[in-house]
Amino acid sequence: MQRTPSWYQRFFAWTMAHGNADYEAAVRDRKQKLFAGVHGKVLEIGPGTGPNLVYYPRDTHWMGIEPNPYMHSYLKQAAERVGLDIEIRNGTAERLEVEDNSVDAVVSTLVLCSVDNLEATLKEILRVLKPGGRFYFLEHVAAPQDTRLRKIQNWIAPLWQVLGDGCHPNRETWSVLEKVGFEKLDYDHFQADAVPALVKPQIIGVATKKS
Repeated sequence: MQRTPSWYQRFFAWTMAHGNADYEAAVRDRKQKLFAGVHGKVLEIGPGTGPNLVYYPRDTHWMGIEPNPYMHSYLKQAAERVGLDIEIRNGTAERLEVEDNSVDAVVSTLVLCSVDNLEATLKEILRVLKPGGRFYFLEHVAAPQDTRLRKIQNWIAPLWQVLGDGCHPNRETWSVLEKVGFEKLDYDHFQADAVPALVKPQIIGVATKKS
């Protein structure tokens, strides 16, 4: 993978910090319901500027894997606002520097679209989760096959990956989730508000590792 220029990493961090308020307001109720069961030692992959920190209990042992160093200052500010102690690590989702069977929950929101290898990332999540641990996710995904939107997603994907820091608008994330080895998988498709049509198709749910 070609390294993203530092100026773009800085710009992308700024846009994430200042441009997502409407979307976060639109999905607040969904996130509150999703994260209600999160507790203990939590690993969040690609936490960005920290929009999810407000949902965690204050006694959460939170660790984030964030490869963009320009996100880190925003993350720290978000943690200070909600009174949460956090640990930020560099790294990538495909190769987590985390021990086997060591975390109660893994969280990912709007991240799986941009990982280089989705299957490898999900297998890493399975590896680090404790038996019975849960993976909480909210992701934008491909529109249904043969729809006009899916055709647009397919057509614009190469350019979108450049502009969106590696984002794949036409990724069928749910199909990979279904086959990587989680014991239980519960998710729903929905249409998100306050985002471009290209990323309106989204999924939200929980995947559970075998006890």
